[in-house]
Amino acid sequence: MNKSEEFQKEVAENIRQLQNADELEALSVEWIRQSAPYNWSYNFSWLGRPAIQFPNDVWALQEIIWSTKPDLIIETGVAHGGSVIASASLLALLDYTDAVAQKKQLDPLSPGRKVIGIDIDIRQHNRDAIESHPLAHKIELIQGSSVSSDVVQLVCEKAKDYNRVMVILDSNHTHDHVIQELQAYSPLVSETCYCIVYDTIIEAMPEDMFPNRPWGKGNNPYSAVKEFLKSTEDFEVDSEIHAKLQITVAPMGFLRRVKK
Repeated sequence: MNKSEEFQKEVAENIRQLQNADELEALSVEWIRQSAPYNWSYNFSWLGRPAIQFPNDVWALQEIIWSTKPDLIIETGVAHGGSVIASASLLALLDYTDAVAQKKQLDPLSPGRKVIGIDIDIRQHNRDAIESHPLAHKIELIQGSSVSSDVVQLVCEKAKDYNRVMVILDSNHTHDHVIQELQAYSPLVSETCYCIVYDTIIEAMPEDMFPNRPWGKGNNPYSAVKEFLKSTEDFEVDSEIHAKLQITVAPMGFLRRVKK
C-alpha cells in the first residue's frame, strides 16, 4: 500500500467513525439552529454572485461533480444565480481537464457541458447578472414552475441531448412540491450520478422557525425524500457525505442512483 492509499484508508476510517458520532451530529444541528437567525448562508458568493448555500455543501458538490462527471446539471431554484454559476464553473473545469487529457484545443465559448436553471420567478436584475457573467454560455435559464407539465416536458426534451445527467432540487421546500420534483426529474438522473435534495435540515429545526413559510416539520424536503425512497430501489442515500460534512443543509439529501 503506497502513501496515497494509506491516506485514503485513513479518510475512509474517519468517515466510518463519523457515521456513529451522534453527539457531534447533535452539536452540528444545534450550530445550524443557532446560526439560522443570522442568515449565515447568505454571506457567501461564487465568482461574484451570491450563493445561498453552506460552504460544506458546495465542497461536496465539487467532489460529486468531479467523481461522476455529468455533462448536464438540472437545478430548480435560481435566486441570485450563485449556485448555477458554481455548477457551471465546475462543469467548465471538467471540459478543460478533458481537453488537456485529450491534448485538444478548448474553445472557451463552446457550450460543452451545461446547467439548466429553473425558477418560477427569475428577477430581472438577477437574470441580467447571470446572462452577463463570463460563464453565461454554459447556463440556460427557464422561468416557470419546476413541476408544471410544460416545464418538465421542455427539460426532458433538452436532457435527451446529454449522456450524464445530475439533478439539484432547491426551490419550493414543501413536501408536495419536492415529491413532485423527485417524480419528474429523478428519472433523468444517470446511473451513479446524484439527485441532491437541499434543505432536508428543515425537519431538525424548531417548529416556529418558519412562521412565514408554507413548510415546516413534517412538511419539507426530508419528508419528501423519505416518501420517495419507499417507492423506488433506484436511489440510495449516500450517508458518507452527510457523515463527513456534519454541518450540511442536506442530511439524507444526497441521493445516488444505483440502477436505471
